[in-house]
Amino acid sequence: MPDLLIELFSEEIPARMQELAADDLKRLVTNGLVDAGITYASAAAFVTPRRLCLTVEGALDASPALTEERKGPRADAPEKAIEGFLRSTGLTRDALEERETPKGTLLFATTRKPGRPVADIVAEVLDHTIRTFPWPKSMRWGSGSLKWVRPLHSILCILVREDGSEIVPLTVDGIVSGNTTRGHRFHAPDTFSVNNFDDYAAKLKKAHVILDAAERSDTIWHDATNMAFANGLEVVEDAGLLAEVAGLVEWPVVLMGRIGADFLALPPEVLQTSMREHQKFFSVRNPKSGRIERFITVANRETADNGATILAGNEKVLSARLSDAKFFWENDLRVVQGQGMEAWVENLGNVTFHNKLGTQADLIDRMATLAREIAPMVGADPDEAEQAARVAKADLSSEMVYEFPELQGLMGSYYARAASLSDAVAAAAKEHYAPLGPTDAVPTAPVSVAVALAEKIDKLTGFWAIDEKPTGSKDPFALRRAALGVIRILVENDLSLRITLVFAALIGQKIAYLGLKEKFDGTALLGRDLNETGMSEISELVFQAIRNATRDAELQAGFQEAAFAKIDDLLTFFHDRLKVYLRDQGIRHDVIDACIAMPNNDDLSLLVKRARALSETLKTDDGENLIQAFKRANNILTQAEEADGVEYSYGPDPKFAENDAERGLFTALDAAEAKINPAMKAQDFATAMSAMADLRSPLDAFFDAVQINADNAMIRRNRLNLLSHIRQLCTSVADLTKIDG
Repeated sequence: MPDLLIELFSEEIPARMQELAADDLKRLVTNGLVDAGITYASAAAFVTPRRLCLTVEGALDASPALTEERKGPRADAPEKAIEGFLRSTGLTRDALEERETPKGTLLFATTRKPGRPVADIVAEVLDHTIRTFPWPKSMRWGSGSLKWVRPLHSILCILVREDGSEIVPLTVDGIVSGNTTRGHRFHAPDTFSVNNFDDYAAKLKKAHVILDAAERSDTIWHDATNMAFANGLEVVEDAGLLAEVAGLVEWPVVLMGRIGADFLALPPEVLQTSMREHQKFFSVRNPKSGRIERFITVANRETADNGATILAGNEKVLSARLSDAKFFWENDLRVVQGQGMEAWVENLGNVTFHNKLGTQADLIDRMATLAREIAPMVGADPDEAEQAARVAKADLSSEMVYEFPELQGLMGSYYARAASLSDAVAAAAKEHYAPLGPTDAVPTAPVSVAVALAEKIDKLTGFWAIDEKPTGSKDPFALRRAALGVIRILVENDLSLRITLVFAALIGQKIAYLGLKEKFDGTALLGRDLNETGMSEISELVFQAIRNATRDAELQAGFQEAAFAKIDDLLTFFHDRLKVYLRDQGIRHDVIDACIAMPNNDDLSLLVKRARALSETLKTDDGENLIQAFKRANNILTQAEEADGVEYSYGPDPKFAENDAERGLFTALDAAEAKINPAMKAQDFATAMSAMADLRSPLDAFFDAVQINADNAMIRRNRLNLLSHIRQLCTSVADLTKIDG
């Protein structure tokens, strides 16, 4: 069983395309082989800046011979039908076989396809792979028609057997396959032949090429951290940069340079961002001071002066880059120290947030109003929360953020401190975008929480009001991320907030404004006069504003109806996001549905507590068996109510109990109710559900000993009322009818 070795050697492949290209080469070639009948034991792909490599082990020598049988028309069918069948099979009438079947005498065609040598199949598959390779961007060069990411120089393609190797012959756009490759562009530019993969990898390493990208990454990180440690410093971790740099070099040589003293006072994030984005440098930090003092660069070659010339050139270029950053930093500081951050906020009045939702300044006004209302609910000072919301996005007007957009928020915190604002306001500027991803930390400081919630809720309600909701896999405004951010902030900070009250205020505002703006005098619907009002009153005031904006009762009703419909739709969207969030924590969808069906399901923190408690209860034997007993009780009761046309909701009387099991259930229900009711008021769901699970044994005993539909009508009615009491008590904790099983 031969092994296959392929190398496609070209000019430098962009680092961002390398990993996907290696995966595509492996997928296209191995899928092509399997489709042609060539199976194999294993395959692995490798990539360097100048080569894509694939090794396939244990392939078949040839594809298996195939016999295919096709059923045709009846033997006495019209000639045209038989001629059509013959054309489709490529056979003559004499080659067909007649067989007796329950449907009469039918014609059958048997075709035999001989196996093909693996070399022929590899040549065909590789030719097709090269010509149709899915590069994100590709180019043509010279007079050829082939498209490749960069000019393709050579194709190495050999089959390796125990008795030696053979070249798989193919020609692609004038490039003839062979068994040779080249090493490092500078250290070993001459061609050399290879016999198998081990020989190939070993000769490449001698020729100053490390084939495995993971090995190159490990080499860079090992040498960089050792070099920094020897100088009492540490390298700032950056996995993305490490992967990118490993894709820029075939023979990594780590060098450490110095940052000019004039730039050491810049914020460390500015230094790190500038060096990473512009120079692909790693930042080296002094662990004692926290300052970025040096940088690590990775060269692609060894030099006689041990990289001194390379470092000198890099330091010169870096100095020019950091001079720009220093200029931006000092200019921005002059603005905030002289004028405060308000000048930047005013400039945002000329920046559109969305053509239907106004400017960035309009967004800031809405955020400030909402942050002030949310502040008391999250333990923040309302004045400080409003101030933080007003300056949180001011740095979008700064020169530094214009140059480095990824520093938005972070630079705002520096500028807020420079403007002598409080630490809480500065922290909110940095943290109000968080969390940006599922693993990011959520803000915990009260002011930061208020502003972060205001920013995300305003975005969600705004885009819902103008019907710009996510569809399928498209979410251009990152609304799913915003909803998950709200959920995580509330849940992880254990905050109780009825989010539909906020939705009512903002969606009502936006619908009224968008629909009735011609009737307004230009003042904001949520004005300063509402600042001291609680959210529950704001909802009513917003709808009152709709009524004040028009005397048309039909318009009033229409806008209110639209607002409520959007509120319900947005809450459903939050519940869907919550299911994703809790599913990742191992909580089943039916458990979440059972909790969503309960009152106050817009208090997400409360909802999560209930779902977690129910999930833990169902993991116990008593909890799981209680579900079965509850469903049995609910089914019997539902069927009886439908048959009798009445609702059995009166309290059962223990004096009609006929045996110990029935009396025991009455006693157990009284004990459970005594625990469940106060526990639910205290939102102690674990205690409530534990008490509910304790009903499992007395319920089982009751069903074993008692016939519900007794002959005595009084006894039957009392037992059905008892089942109703059980249903009422259990569903006061969670809607167990939603639980599967």
